[in-house]
Amino acid sequence: MGKKKQKIVLPPELPPEIPDEAVEVSDEDVAFVAENREYTGFLSNLDTKSINKHVTRVADVKEDDLESLYEKRIRKRSLDKEAEEQGLEVDPVDALPVKTLDGKLYYRTVPKATQKSESEDKDEANANKANANKDGGTDASVVRLTKAEKRAKLKKMRKEAKKQAKEGAEVEGIEKIPQAEVLDEVRKDMTVEEDNEKKKFRLAELGTALLTDPELNIKSLKEMLEISKDGDRDIVVLALKSLLAVFRDIIPGYRIRLPTEKEQEMKVSKAIKKMRFYESTLLSVYKAYIQKLIAVEKQAVYKRVAVRCICTLLEAVPHFNFRESLLAAVIRNISSEDDVSRKLCCSTVKSLFTNEGKHGGEATVEAVQMIADLVKDHDCQLHPDSIEVFMSLTFDEDLGKREKRDADNKFKSKNSKRKNLKELKESAANEKKKARKEMMSKTREEVTAELKAASLTTDVTERRRMQSDVLSAVFQTFFRVLKHALRPRSKAGSSPQAPGSHPLLAPCLNGIGKFCQLIDLDFMSDLMNYLRKLAGSGNNSGDSSMVGSACLTVSERLQCCIAAFKVMRNNLDALNVDLQDFFVQLYNLIIEYRPGRDKGEILAEAFKIMLCDDRQHDMQRAAAFIKRLATFSLCFGSAESLAALVTVKHLLQKNVKCRNLLENDAGGGSVSGAIAKYQPYATDPNLSGALASVLWDLNLLSKHCHPAVSTMASNISMLSTGENQVYLSNKSPTQAFKELSLEQESFIVKSDPKSSSTKRKKGNASLEHISMGSDLDIIAQIDENDVRKKLSEHYLLLHDIAENERLRGELARTTLSLKLHEQYKKQKKRRTN
Repeated sequence: MGKKKQKIVLPPELPPEIPDEAVEVSDEDVAFVAENREYTGFLSNLDTKSINKHVTRVADVKEDDLESLYEKRIRKRSLDKEAEEQGLEVDPVDALPVKTLDGKLYYRTVPKATQKSESEDKDEANANKANANKDGGTDASVVRLTKAEKRAKLKKMRKEAKKQAKEGAEVEGIEKIPQAEVLDEVRKDMTVEEDNEKKKFRLAELGTALLTDPELNIKSLKEMLEISKDGDRDIVVLALKSLLAVFRDIIPGYRIRLPTEKEQEMKVSKAIKKMRFYESTLLSVYKAYIQKLIAVEKQAVYKRVAVRCICTLLEAVPHFNFRESLLAAVIRNISSEDDVSRKLCCSTVKSLFTNEGKHGGEATVEAVQMIADLVKDHDCQLHPDSIEVFMSLTFDEDLGKREKRDADNKFKSKNSKRKNLKELKESAANEKKKARKEMMSKTREEVTAELKAASLTTDVTERRRMQSDVLSAVFQTFFRVLKHALRPRSKAGSSPQAPGSHPLLAPCLNGIGKFCQLIDLDFMSDLMNYLRKLAGSGNNSGDSSMVGSACLTVSERLQCCIAAFKVMRNNLDALNVDLQDFFVQLYNLIIEYRPGRDKGEILAEAFKIMLCDDRQHDMQRAAAFIKRLATFSLCFGSAESLAALVTVKHLLQKNVKCRNLLENDAGGGSVSGAIAKYQPYATDPNLSGALASVLWDLNLLSKHCHPAVSTMASNISMLSTGENQVYLSNKSPTQAFKELSLEQESFIVKSDPKSSSTKRKKGNASLEHISMGSDLDIIAQIDENDVRKKLSEHYLLLHDIAENERLRGELARTTLSLKLHEQYKKQKKRRTN
């Protein structure tokens, strides 16, 4: 059957636009509300206190007085707020604000004093009493508003709340961003320093733990490596240095080999597992650390720190894994523009060459080959330090002899063993002793092999192989530099390469002079030809074979001559080379030398090696060098002059016939045969005819401003009398140059007016005489203006003389042409007649 319909009860509707005062609540309404509680549930959540707060008023008080009472309350609240703001103890930024219903923001504060002043309470109570007495009332009570007043007031409050909410939202949107930025900056400033300090303390803790027990705390290496990836520079530098100190201490003295897959599948003990984990972790973190250093080295901020860490690590553990990566980074910076980085890398490479016991010589071979490749890639345009490191190499020339000795010892030991075996075979009773001896010999061989492997001593054949590889790479680099220096001119231009464009030539020549005894004899002829061409590359006009070669400086050409003489001296038994061309080049280079431009120590070394080192010279050649050195000592500086005079004295002492140059007449009257005429501008010393000249230069040099030069000139002049002076006779030209170049800085030129009028006696111009008369000396004061005036007058006079000669020549030519023209006219008239 049909279901029974449920009766729906609806509340009665209020008539529209009925004032609140006309509405009366009846008993039926109260009963209806009591029966239907589900419709009146929202009334239970009403805030009656806030509603009563806005509808209550003081009883029996007029509206004007009521407004004044409200104003007093508002003023009181504002004063309370100011008091609270003045008594703040917490910064508003440190606490989050509170937003009220009307849209305003209030920050939490802690007032210093929360007590209310009693005077304000008394004033308010007195005001209420006074208002009550005016109306004749005795008590002030609170009366509720009517419903109409209540609704009107609520509407007004809602409108004001909406307006204030809109204004507060706009102000909040404007002020929200700056406040967030300020909070972020404050948080960053407070936390960055704290984080850095924490990271520093953490690095110290991890480093100390690793140094104390590396096997137990090996995982700490990964944490230290993570800290090195920080963005702060100080933290990165500190982490890199801390890892460097840890690795230097915990890296073992052997090369780690990780187990293969088959070895990992095998069952091993806990100790071996622990050791494998330690070695694998150490190797992986070490590899990541090297990669970090190589990546950071490319940044200018961390370049020096990274290079220092790489060099220190390579120098400390050159035997360990990933040596190739460290060595490549060091060789790459061996010619860096940064002086600090370059010097660090060069010192590291030199230490590898000198301390081969740490790596067995393998690192030396790799470094030399890398340097050779670097020179090839950069076309010999590197810093001279890049191949000057080769000067630290050492080679053992007795490896073959030692190998023969070892072979002989082995042969003797085998013969002795065979004899012992024969004796043992003959005696059957000593079989047990034979077995024992065999066991002992096997164990000894095993022990010696293990000791040899632990001590990193290489075999003689292996050492010979490594030494040959090093030599081939070194001389390959040297010959490449020589060929680059002999590179012909470019086809586009006719001018040669600029002087000084061969930075590696000087260290290359020094290296050839040092290791020339190790060069194969098959290459000696080519080497001497290269050096001969390079020595004559400055004056290509006279040699057609040298057309197109590069132009070298005087110092570089002198070094070529020095290298050729060193090669000749060290291979004197195997070579038969004529060195006349090098003497010719030295004879011409003396004229081209300039003290401020070229290096005096190289010139002094050339004098020592080519002219003074136990070599008997031809009389014509010796006389030519004596005359040229004495003449140009007048133009050199004091140090160069003294080196030249020392060479002159050495040549005169060895070649007695050349002392005839000290006589007044040409040749001294004692030279047999015809004397060739002296040619001071000859390019060949054998064709200069120097024996026909006189050493008048020594007379001027004896009056030189420097006492050492004047004394040496006086001593040389006295050789003609037969007296043997020993002053500076035992010193070489290089020693004399170095000593005088150091003293020249503090030397002051002095003159004696009394001694200038009298003739100087021979041998009296010594250092003692000048030091005794130093109180009477007067420093020469020359007025530069007078010198300029005299020089200008002199040059003007010379100019006038030259101009007069030119005008006279033109006048003579003009008069001659006029005479010829007159003669031509006379002859023409005669022909016409």
